[in-house]
This record gives sequence, C-alpha cells and structure tokens, in this order.
Amino acid sequence: MPHPFLERLPEFLTIQAQLNRSPHTLTAYQRDLSELAELLPETAEPQKSDIIAAFKRLSQRNLSPATLARKLSAWRQYCLHLQHKGCLKNDPCLGIQAPRLPQRLPRALDREPLNTMLDNSSREQGMLPIRDRAVAELLYGSGLRLSELCSLNLEDLLLEEGWVNVCGKGRKQRQVPLSGKSREALRLWLSCRTAPPEETALFTTRHGKRIGSRQIAKRLSDWAQRQGNAQPVSPHMLRHSFASHLLQASRDLRAVQDLLGHESLATTQIYTKLDFDHLSGIYDQTHPRAKRKK
Repeated sequence: MPHPFLERLPEFLTIQAQLNRSPHTLTAYQRDLSELAELLPETAEPQKSDIIAAFKRLSQRNLSPATLARKLSAWRQYCLHLQHKGCLKNDPCLGIQAPRLPQRLPRALDREPLNTMLDNSSREQGMLPIRDRAVAELLYGSGLRLSELCSLNLEDLLLEEGWVNVCGKGRKQRQVPLSGKSREALRLWLSCRTAPPEETALFTTRHGKRIGSRQIAKRLSDWAQRQGNAQPVSPHMLRHSFASHLLQASRDLRAVQDLLGHESLATTQIYTKLDFDHLSGIYDQTHPRAKRKK
C-alpha cells in the first residue's frame, strides 16, 4: 500500500501541472516525495523531527548541496499543500535550513574570439552547418535558454519586425530582439529547411523532425571545434556570454533581466560579479600602481 503521507500526492501534482510546471519538474517532485516517504514512519502526519531525521539520512549519501536543496524545496511545497488542505496541523519543514550553495559564476566566452568564430562559420556550406550557425547566432544574439530554442516554432519568428517570441520557465512569454546577424543566419536556414507541412518546429533534423536539446548541444560543440576553438562550447555559455557582454556595454541590469527572462533581479545580479572580475583583471594588467610589491 502507498504511504499515507502520499495520499494527496496526485492532487498536488495536478495543481502543479496547472501552474505550468514542466514535466521534468513534476517527475522530480514525485521522485523526491516518494523518497521522503520511504524515510518516514508510517504516519500521514510526520513531525519536524521525522523530516530532520530523513534529511540527515539523505545528507549521508554524498548528494550535492543543490540536490539536497531541491529535495527540501519539494518537501516544503507538499507540506504546505497538506497544511492548506487541513491534513497537517503544523508545517514539519518549517525552520529546516537547506545547505548553503556555493556561488557559481557563469562562464562567458571572450567577445573577440566568439565573434570571430561566428563570422568564420558564415563561410560553411550545407544544411547542417547553416543550421549550426543559425543556432549559435540565436543563442548568443538573443540569450535564449537551450529549452527555449528547441521549443521555438516557425510562427514565433518575426524576422521582418526583428523579434522572436519565447516561451520561458513557467510558460512565461517574452519578446526578445533579433540581432542583424541572427536574422541573416535564420533567413539562410529557412531557405534550406526541409520538413513536412505539419511540422511547426523552427529547427529540424535532416529528416524534418524537431531537433532535441542533446543534438543541439552536440552540434554546437562540434561547431566550435570546426571554428578552431579548443575548448567545448555549450548553449549555456553562449547565453552567459550574451548577458555578460550586454551588461559590460550597457550597465542596465533591469534590461538584461528582462531579456534573459529572469523572474528575480538577484539571479541577474550574478553577472555584476562577473563584470567586476573582468574589470579587476584589466586593472591588474594596466594600472601602473596595481603591481607594486607589498
């Protein structure tokens, strides 16, 4: 029999689906809550001490701080749901702290080498290299997430107006401008894209099907190597490069937040640290007093 604590799990997942949580998120919720139930006593109303004991046992499995924090977040949301439905008198997750996550600065590519790679790739011929260039230009030129790029449809592209409609996290819609180079690369891609009439995907395989995220990531890494870049290039690196280069030039944090589709300004502010590191490096290299011996 299922654990009594999970009695309202289907209802919880249905509500989360109505809130436009992704299928990946829903699967993670179900997995994390089922894992918690295995660590709890056979009761529908666990106590705070039960949650703490379960969390300590998970902490002994060498899971990363990010994974532990994600699991605790899922537990909290489910317990709040149970409390709202009157199934719990008190929230047993209240006051339990997730492990502190190390601040991970995004890795951005240097401006000049990246633009050289993009310019050189315009000389490549063939359907797949043309698609690779369009993908790279769009990721860097508009700062899209990989999932956002893969889900683009033909109708989302407004080439004449210079915009692309993007469906971001939580199914939130935003409009992002297209660079001149992106529009040029996309026009060339559309001229050689082959797909059946019912296929709406912007980026398709040679067989006319929507291309997947793993294929995009692999092709992008191959694209960078063909341009002479020794280190792997990922879609996320191009998004980070878009953000950091734009912030260095504009100093407009709010505008970068809107373009990236960040819900919180704090998420965007990590790029200010990246920008500071860049400026600090320039200072160390150029200021006549920076290298004085102590």
